[in-house]
Amino acid sequence: MAKEKRLKRPTTLGALMRSHFTEARTARRTVREEMRENLLRMLKGKEPLFPGIVGYDETVIPQIVNAILSKHHMILLGLRGQAKSRILRGLTAFLDDEVPSIEGCEIHDNPYTPICAACQQKRATMGEDTPITFIPRENRYVEKLATPDVTVADLIGDIDPIRAARASLDLSSALTIHFGLLPRANRGIFAINELPDLAAKVQVALFNIMQEGDVQIKGYPIRLPLDACLVFSANPEDYTARGKIITPLKDRIGSEVRTHYPASLEEGMAITAQEAWLRRDEGRLQIPPFVFEVVERIAFLARESKYIDKRSGVSQRLPITCMENVVSNAERRAVLNREKRTVPRPADVYAALPGITGKLELEYEGEMRGADAIATALVREAIRETFASRLSLADCLPIVEWFGQGGEVRIADTMAAEEALRILQKIPPLLQAAKQLKLDAQPETLVSGCEFILEGLHAMQKISRSEERGYFVERRATEPPATERETGQRRYLN
Repeated sequence: MAKEKRLKRPTTLGALMRSHFTEARTARRTVREEMRENLLRMLKGKEPLFPGIVGYDETVIPQIVNAILSKHHMILLGLRGQAKSRILRGLTAFLDDEVPSIEGCEIHDNPYTPICAACQQKRATMGEDTPITFIPRENRYVEKLATPDVTVADLIGDIDPIRAARASLDLSSALTIHFGLLPRANRGIFAINELPDLAAKVQVALFNIMQEGDVQIKGYPIRLPLDACLVFSANPEDYTARGKIITPLKDRIGSEVRTHYPASLEEGMAITAQEAWLRRDEGRLQIPPFVFEVVERIAFLARESKYIDKRSGVSQRLPITCMENVVSNAERRAVLNREKRTVPRPADVYAALPGITGKLELEYEGEMRGADAIATALVREAIRETFASRLSLADCLPIVEWFGQGGEVRIADTMAAEEALRILQKIPPLLQAAKQLKLDAQPETLVSGCEFILEGLHAMQKISRSEERGYFVERRATEPPATERETGQRRYLN
């Protein structure tokens, strides 16, 4: 049915005027009225408004809905990694599938009420034979990243002397205009990311567009009553030192919507699972739930850390890139050992530090300690909290006693699962405790669970671990000194 409609689309103005597009509702409504009507239809049909956006159902999305229903221009304020750009691009869902436009028009002119001089001239000359094309919704979205070097000409347009010379036109003619990004977003959505980075004089140029809907180019008496929905994103003004949103422009933005980081671990894990590149290894990948939780807790702990700049924030990209590195390290081990399954271990989280350190903006004290030390401490604390949420320390005390009696284990993070499991089986209470994690009986999974318990006990300061990742219990001063042979044996996992 949809294909049949596409085949019967009008190709001239006359055919268009005799089609269903002659209805006032579709022919002459503004883009913000169009978005409002489509949103109301979606709300009545209980359709998903922003698929893939997690954690905003009760906070951000209702505010965006209210802004669209109010026909407001809007701005999203929030720290980095809070899906602001994704939300802006998702606004195209509230546009029609396609709209008619005069063919060849740079600013998608409405065939019924053209505003550019070229289209007005074409319609006056050709009448009902004026050729018509249809613009899909994805071509009605224009986005610009604000930088200090953006000029008014970039956004609004400029006089093109070469075009004037070729057509023997006077420079004051409207036909000599080279349109900027904003006019090219006519009858659509124009988005500016990081608005405070835009120079103040350029922000001033947006006044008339938002208030009156028109632009002036180079001081010539050319009035273009543009029809566009303007949306912006920005970090809070107390964070960015590169600029700010000038007050008169801020006053003209109808709705200010504040975004936020995930409110719960479950929401954060859902976002990470959705966004991280985990669809690999032809279905052989299996990520234990406690590894997922450890990775997500790193971001939550970082946002609370006194060593990390809270004004900068900790992007949700941190757990996403960290999880990708965790899986890659596990994948490397599986390939080296020709294992059939890829199962990450806690050791892989430590190997993923390069996916963490670059996402942290440190305070002065943090700079003194170093990004690697801060990231390592975050991983250890994340393991401790995850261990406490999933296991009872009392049930793991027999493991501590086993180490207290002189027991030691030495495994490597590149060691094959079956070999590592043979070593870990020397600790009978360890395998018993691992059953509480409800893991399957495969060696790769069991080794991951056992290592998680050992790392948790280390984080709880119940057992010790050398830099080479061996586990043991420190001898007390009252105990007899270790023999030279025992001391030499305390070199642990690599």
